[in-house]
Amino acid sequence: MRFVYEKIDVSHKHSFITRRYKMDPDSDKIHSHKNFELNYITAGTGRRIVGNHISSYTKGDLVLLGPNISHCWEVLEPGPDKQGECVVTHFYENIISSNFFNIPELDEVVNLLKEAGSGILFKGPKTKKVAESLKKMVHMEGLERYIELLKVFSLLLQIEDREYLALPSSMPNTYNKDREQIDKIYEYVFQNVQNGINLNDAAKLVYMEPSSFCRYFKKKTSQTFMDYVKSVRIGIAARLLAETEKQITQICYECGYNNLANFNHYFKVVMKKTPSEYRKAFQQ
Repeated sequence: MRFVYEKIDVSHKHSFITRRYKMDPDSDKIHSHKNFELNYITAGTGRRIVGNHISSYTKGDLVLLGPNISHCWEVLEPGPDKQGECVVTHFYENIISSNFFNIPELDEVVNLLKEAGSGILFKGPKTKKVAESLKKMVHMEGLERYIELLKVFSLLLQIEDREYLALPSSMPNTYNKDREQIDKIYEYVFQNVQNGINLNDAAKLVYMEPSSFCRYFKKKTSQTFMDYVKSVRIGIAARLLAETEKQITQICYECGYNNLANFNHYFKVVMKKTPSEYRKAFQQ
């Protein structure tokens, strides 16, 4: 797997940063940071991972992420004229508690940022106006850039077509000291979910015995390690059901299940539909 990774934490000296990035296919780390992130894909395709959610991304995708949610953008092998690119804005984590945002006129913006803890994919033609503003902000400075940021928030609030990406159960609590360890575990799961997850191997990543590791993971993420693995597998299955014509039996095995009955059971528990019902909903 190959992922986009850009490690950045906005200092309080700069309340936000907007940059244009070439999407590097040789970077391979699932990560999180303590900033909000607004990510707009200007070119390229691949696979997006947000929490336990897995889906394809393409040019025009616009995603808002809250702090401390693990994520990455997997890059497909680029052709000579298909280099992936994105425009990313990072906001510092205390922006919604700052004096500037503590006014009634910005209540809706504050609520939107609070909802970003699950990751929000904005859809529809109105995202193009947001994209125009983000591209301008790359070249702006000072007050002019801040005014354009407020315009971006206003435009986002006008977009009603939204998809909340990650399941609530996958949202970690704040874990400043443990963020890198948790992300290392998440990356291990995504890299190995189709070939098999080994509890002992996962525990070794953070230098713990399996029993201690299980308690640690539950404390930091509010779910058991195996429940997290199941949610990732179901996330992969949901993407394959929606985006491919593969047989359900084949998808079952590709997601790490060796028993179709167990797969059907856990899929319905998580997604509230059987695999066939879920696929049919996308074909209507």
